[in-house]
Amino acid sequence: MLALSIAWRQCRSLWSSGEIRVLLFALILAVTATTSVSFFTDRIKSGMQTQGNVLLGGDLVVMSDHAIPASYLVEAQRRQFQTTQTMEFPSMVLNGESSQLAEIKAVESGFPLRGHLTISKSASRQQLATDVPAKGTVWIEPSLAKKLALNIGDNISVGDSQFKVSALLLLEPSRGGDMFSIAPRVFMNSADVAATGLIQFGSRVKYQLLVASQANEQDAMQAYADWLKPQLGRGERVEDVRSARPEMRNALDKAQQFLGIASTVGVILAMVAMLLASIPYVQKSLDTYALMRCFGATKQLITQILLYQTLLLALVGSVIGCVLGFAAQYGLAIFAERLFLETLPSPGWMPVILGFVTGFATLLTVVWPQLMRLQAVPALRILRQDLEGNVRNNGLVFLPAFLVLAGLVFWHSGDLKLAGIVLAALVALVVVASVLALAGMRLIRALSKQEVGASQRFGVIQLGLMGFRRRPALTVAQVVGLSMGLMAILLLAFVRNDLLKNWQTSLPADAPNRFVINIQAEQIPGINALLTEQGISHADIFPMVRARLESVNGKPISAADYSDDKAKRMAEREFNLSWAVDMQADNTSVAGQWWQAEDAGKHLLSLEQELAKTLKLKLGDQLTYDVAGTKLNLTISNLRKVEWSSMHVNFFAVTPPKVLDNYAASYLTSFHLPADQEETINRLVKQFPNLTIINVSALMEQIQTLISKMSYAIEFVFGFSLLAGLAVLYAALMATREERVRESTLMRVLGASRRQVISAMLVEFVSVGLLASVVAIIFTNIAAYYLANLVLKVDYQFNAWLTVEAVIAAVVLVPLAAWLVARHQFNQPPRALLQSI
Repeated sequence: MLALSIAWRQCRSLWSSGEIRVLLFALILAVTATTSVSFFTDRIKSGMQTQGNVLLGGDLVVMSDHAIPASYLVEAQRRQFQTTQTMEFPSMVLNGESSQLAEIKAVESGFPLRGHLTISKSASRQQLATDVPAKGTVWIEPSLAKKLALNIGDNISVGDSQFKVSALLLLEPSRGGDMFSIAPRVFMNSADVAATGLIQFGSRVKYQLLVASQANEQDAMQAYADWLKPQLGRGERVEDVRSARPEMRNALDKAQQFLGIASTVGVILAMVAMLLASIPYVQKSLDTYALMRCFGATKQLITQILLYQTLLLALVGSVIGCVLGFAAQYGLAIFAERLFLETLPSPGWMPVILGFVTGFATLLTVVWPQLMRLQAVPALRILRQDLEGNVRNNGLVFLPAFLVLAGLVFWHSGDLKLAGIVLAALVALVVVASVLALAGMRLIRALSKQEVGASQRFGVIQLGLMGFRRRPALTVAQVVGLSMGLMAILLLAFVRNDLLKNWQTSLPADAPNRFVINIQAEQIPGINALLTEQGISHADIFPMVRARLESVNGKPISAADYSDDKAKRMAEREFNLSWAVDMQADNTSVAGQWWQAEDAGKHLLSLEQELAKTLKLKLGDQLTYDVAGTKLNLTISNLRKVEWSSMHVNFFAVTPPKVLDNYAASYLTSFHLPADQEETINRLVKQFPNLTIINVSALMEQIQTLISKMSYAIEFVFGFSLLAGLAVLYAALMATREERVRESTLMRVLGASRRQVISAMLVEFVSVGLLASVVAIIFTNIAAYYLANLVLKVDYQFNAWLTVEAVIAAVVLVPLAAWLVARHQFNQPPRALLQSI
């Protein structure tokens, strides 16, 4: 207990004298930055997941072509999940002598579990629905009302029943899982379905069980999904927003990876701050422990005292940092809810655990090697200030710190490849920054031997640069630390720009929102002419032949051959074969060769790479398709990556021209129709009544809105991480304040003016900032390139303007921060400065 008592008293003494405040302040900022970013990103992740689930109407959906087994509902309710069921089926809707095919959706009370239905009960007013249609009433989409000349209050016939139109259905968020809307929607109460007489044996009905957790408990929902999958029978499947909507899976994955990088930045900055803050603290404590050695303290006792001090600091700093981190993210979360997310889920406890792990692990592994200098300090230092003890100080003492950093980076990022790229870049940066700093000091030493005249002309500059030579170890630590901090922040900026640009280009404002199918070959010229007349000139028309995959390399294919649910569905479904001369712009060849003009008529096949991976197909495999009872053999010669999120018409399987000439084909196209050109659709249907128009504009608007919200989240977290990083770097600069004060005092005593002292300091830090920024930019671009291509799967683009901004910011902000730390010392006379030290 003696060691603990001494450690506690020394902590209080060191706090009173101010010697430990910088280190504790750096620790608090480190933990605050880490926990606040973790708290906030954790809530943003959950919030974005919830926003994505709005597209399905719940967190998870069980779909089936027959009634959902009661056991699925019972198990969901046993787990205290919210549930509701729906049925969807096509039917004719009648208004007098007029009729129209519609998609009937029968819903129970509580639908949807995520999001809200928007309806209108009058011509000029829209509102959020508080419940589903009452019995005997329906809600219809405006397009159906227009086609059948219906008004609110009119009656329509659906099957054997009459219903009153009580509202217009303006927005159904839960339509995200159903890409194509072939017919207008009619909402009715599930209790009215039996009376319509429409559900008979053999009827095509899609049954859905929607499930949502009470508090967005993703782990609990995943556990329910894992329980469900072995129970699924024929025609049953489980979907969430990631499996139902590939473009949303892509956007959510990339957003969460970015948030992981943002959290990683907080960890790196924390470690940098702790390393720099520990150096002056240890330097100021050498005399104290030398005096203890004079009084008979053993190395073992000193080691125990240092360990208890470190643990006390870690505990206090971690508690305060976690509290401040929670408070900071809470205020930001309130602002975020008002800005781009309606409601953020409550924070979990994991960021608190991470904060304590960060505080204790970083302090013990980063500061402890420095504290070992105190344990070995000789008693003779009381008389000779140049003695610090015989402590081997090589890079191996920081190996535990690197291992802790690696563990925390992986924990934050959740991706081994991402963590590996960042850590490899950091290691290379440390080596190069150290070498450049040492090379710079050698150069300065050589320049110091120049002629006297030159020294007088560049005296202030030379004085500032000589600071490198006077403090070689601290200079290297500063350059390395600032390089790591700048790299962390710049890496976040570079990746953010690439990610936002990828989102903006993947789903632009003019992405196709109408699909037209059942086009006949002789109708193509007329359709092209009509669309061109309406100002729509980018609607490419593609051929399509229905086929079913029968065998691979002569072996019949069966769903029983695969364990994956997706593979089972792919093995059983029909495919649309198409042909093309050139590969589409949103397709990229990943294996094999696309055909040449002379390959027309050859039985080659280009396959989408994910389909090939799912069905375990490869280049050279021979596939046999059944096309209207005729066998067609095709050899895989090319694999393509398809950007499904572009919303353009795309195909899993494409052949060269002339291969499918002997088979009956229909055609389809897609195009963007502005909101004020709905009359174009009416003209198209009137002139070509056999066409089926598929409207995906509502879904497009939902996806664009969600991506816009995720973009705001990315910008918001980036700005917050930037502020946290600047705060931690400012604390690191404060750690060198005492060294600067002593140096400036000596210069003032020897006759240097206040202006000369300030100028020399600014020259030194401008040089540090310039060197650190150049090294950081080089390795930031290397890391950003590999992150973009290997992790985020987006195109990397070098940002010259951001590079210039980074150099200017480093050259300006680093010396400015140093001046802010020491500015009050420059206004005091030399005598006062001597007395203060």
